[in-house]
Amino acid sequence: MSTLMVQGTTSDAGKSTLVTALCRWLKRQGVSVVPFKPQNMALNSAVTADGGEIGRAQAVQAQAAGLAPHTDMNPVLLKPNSDTGAQVIIHGRALTCMDAVAYHDYKKVAMQAVLQSHQRLSAAYPVVMVEGAGSPAEINLRAGDIANMGFAEAVDCPVILIADIDKGGVFAHLVGTLALLSESEQARVQGFVINRFRGDIALLQPGLDWLEQRTGKPVLGVLPYLMDFHLEAEDAIDVRQSAKAAERIKVVVPVLPRISNHTDFDPLRLHPQVELCFVGPGQAIPAADLIILPGSKSVRADLAFLRKQGWPAAIDKHLRYGGKLLGICGGLQMLGTQIDDPHGLEGAAGSSDGLHLLAFATVLEPEKQLRNVRGQLCLESAPVSGYEIHAGVSSGEALATAAVQLDDGRRDGALSADGQVLGTYLHGLFESSEACSALLRWAGLREVQTVDYHALRERDIERLADLIEQHLDTAKLRLLCGL
Repeated sequence: MSTLMVQGTTSDAGKSTLVTALCRWLKRQGVSVVPFKPQNMALNSAVTADGGEIGRAQAVQAQAAGLAPHTDMNPVLLKPNSDTGAQVIIHGRALTCMDAVAYHDYKKVAMQAVLQSHQRLSAAYPVVMVEGAGSPAEINLRAGDIANMGFAEAVDCPVILIADIDKGGVFAHLVGTLALLSESEQARVQGFVINRFRGDIALLQPGLDWLEQRTGKPVLGVLPYLMDFHLEAEDAIDVRQSAKAAERIKVVVPVLPRISNHTDFDPLRLHPQVELCFVGPGQAIPAADLIILPGSKSVRADLAFLRKQGWPAAIDKHLRYGGKLLGICGGLQMLGTQIDDPHGLEGAAGSSDGLHLLAFATVLEPEKQLRNVRGQLCLESAPVSGYEIHAGVSSGEALATAAVQLDDGRRDGALSADGQVLGTYLHGLFESSEACSALLRWAGLREVQTVDYHALRERDIERLADLIEQHLDTAKLRLLCGL
């Protein structure tokens, strides 16, 4: 049994991408491999086969490995609900909310959950491919670390260090990171990978030679910058869009301070007939065919933010002119008459008025609802699949006209009597091709091109595995994987 860990010099250095690529590369060779991330901090999450919650990056890595997502793949998930606090999820279940100081003290307990999950995966799979978090050189976080070298030291595994040359300063990132590690941690680093290079590799070669001479560590390879590449973001919103067709509609999404599962919009960003516009704080709210209120980790606070930014007036005008409005999860809750948080799950206990666009109210309850679901979207009876992650329980007369009829007999969400406002708890509904097409027709697109989002994701996972074969030292990688 072997464990190999990928750590990065910075956030967004390419850790998730490299682990995904390595999982598919190994799967191609018939190697049973499982992804693992000890601790993840992200508001994009997925529901697992065992009914828990993990980071979406690990769900994509599971797909690359040919596995169903499982809570052991990401035993500690932190979902920020303020600048200093987060919901702590252990083995897929929300435990409590902690501020940063309290969590720092709790990490000894969290480490036990991490080691338990790693032990179970190591017993079941020949190779465990581990993703670190942020950078191992964050000095202020070194004490009690469970996400990077603290974990690597605990399980005695080798480490690959990846850096993004597109950010600039790649040699300083690699040498500086290595210099800030202890001697035992430095010895763990078995090589470097440089990510997102564009240009003539011959011009980079003198730098690679210097790096190897300076550090005594090999460069395992240089991965090129991939154009037209999509892999679901762990946290940051990706605003890149595919080439657009002549006929298209405009979709506008407010960027909430605690926006969650914004990967819901990736299929729209990649659709050739959709112009997707994320509107941040202080930006003008443009005219649109469809406004989507996204998920939120702090619904009442984010609703207050929308009011401060002038969204209610913009939405009223949008609806008067015949535009469509969709609310997803927290966005659905905002469409109702009231949101109650009696237990203070997402901040101070209290109640907030909703937008009063649909006649129902929501109460946030301690037991989070986590489900993978299938059903029929009310629009055109289109088949849809998705997942629920919410603490809210909604009730009211508007829910009698459901947005989705689920296969388990439940009804989800609501559609307004005039057909302009639709709300659902389902994340991932645009990933279902027929449901996506039905929603775009509802929003005003006459002839919709069908896009297979799952096929696009699978294509890009395969492209990543090709890069491993073409640009990395695969013999060295096999040795590091214990093969």
